[in-house]
Amino acid sequence: MKPASTTAAHPAAILAIILVSYFMILLDNSVIFTALPSLEADLHLSTGELTWVQDSYTLVFGGLLLLGARAGDLLGRRRVFVFGLVVFSIASLLIGLAPSGGWAIAGRAVQGIGAAIVAPASLSLLTASFPEGRERTRAVALYGATAGIGASLGLVIGGALAHWISWRAGFFVNVPIGAAMIVLAPKFLPETGRANGLFDVFGALSATLGVGALVFGIIHTAEAGWNSPVTLTTVSTGVVLLIVFMLIERKASQPIMPLRLFASRTRTGAYLARFLYLGAMIAFFFFTTQFLQEVLGFDPLQAGLGFLPMTAVNFAVAMSIPRLLRRVPGSLALVAGVLITLAGMLWLSGVGVGTDYMPGVALPMVLIGAGQGLAFAPLTTFGIIGAPADDAGAASGLVNTFHQVGTCLGLGIAVAAAATIPKSGTATLDMASQVSAALTTASVLLLLALIVTIVLILPADLAARGRTPRTTASAPEVEHVR
Repeated sequence: MKPASTTAAHPAAILAIILVSYFMILLDNSVIFTALPSLEADLHLSTGELTWVQDSYTLVFGGLLLLGARAGDLLGRRRVFVFGLVVFSIASLLIGLAPSGGWAIAGRAVQGIGAAIVAPASLSLLTASFPEGRERTRAVALYGATAGIGASLGLVIGGALAHWISWRAGFFVNVPIGAAMIVLAPKFLPETGRANGLFDVFGALSATLGVGALVFGIIHTAEAGWNSPVTLTTVSTGVVLLIVFMLIERKASQPIMPLRLFASRTRTGAYLARFLYLGAMIAFFFFTTQFLQEVLGFDPLQAGLGFLPMTAVNFAVAMSIPRLLRRVPGSLALVAGVLITLAGMLWLSGVGVGTDYMPGVALPMVLIGAGQGLAFAPLTTFGIIGAPADDAGAASGLVNTFHQVGTCLGLGIAVAAAATIPKSGTATLDMASQVSAALTTASVLLLLALIVTIVLILPADLAARGRTPRTTASAPEVEHVR
């Protein structure tokens, strides 16, 4: 099954449907953050339950992405794209109606199933609809920018809805958007052919259960510590299941994660850098919104608006990325993006009870927004470039898998780091100290992402450009790990 060689009819409509749908599912990664205190109070959630409202979504989303990508290859990407939108929209309605924490967590898990189907199909449909070159570079850049803008804008939308209406409105809003996309998608999106093959069910199960056990164990340390039998058992089980997953993928005739995709140094670097970068960003969103509300005393609307310095700069930079990437190598833009994000995160990690919003929070957010705007599009481009046509769905799935699993594990690690702070007896001081610890941990993840980018992506990209002049930012077509 090969990508289309020419741009499909109605390219603007195709791009709009794909970007709006992708924006919607990423919005739900962050729309909940500024509403967390309201949701916690309304449903009487513990800290662990509150964490699982987010992680049940990202865990199922990340764990089933590869299977969702494979479904698109076998059943037709437009068909599964529409089905995923139906699942996502219905789950959003059920979460909005949730009478208890358990209902909300379960609804978020079902929502993750829909997102796991929509995300890889959307990127595959995009690459199939736009030919390689300037058109695809622009489309992929906008797709990557949507990831950052969706996460940032979700905070503002979530805060506004929670303040003016209810935290539930953040999920109800998906229903009309999803319904519109369900109607429009069959009219404009091209259907792809169906590949012959089987679902790698055992691979999908071992990956999902392995990541789930690992995340559960890490989050459990916040309540019971690393010496807890439950923690040790679940973390060990998670590691074993992930090893089993790798063994299954090595021997499977039609794996959901073809290991040959990791033969490219650049793609491997992009997956790892995305994993680490998103792990840091989820910690930033989750803890900064609590700092604004529980330490600085902002209400949900003020907290959402408090992220505007980051959101505005992120949007401006992301919109300039297609032009920028025609002038500079994508790897340099990525290095700059990760480095600027790291500088902002280190600055923000110094927050305390005496921190003022403008110098201590808003200014670091400007750096984080600029870095995010620079980083996302190159990360997406490097994750899919040069992948064989038969592996287009799997490559798209891996981009989103490392995105979601990174957020899932990153949040677990940040929560565990925050839990190491001794209680002082003052709730405000405790929260400020926990936020500082979590953001320091996020800074470490960003430093690792920077190292991965410099070691794996930068030299390969520059070397490829030295061999072949490029007019658009791209990773090398084939760059093997030595």
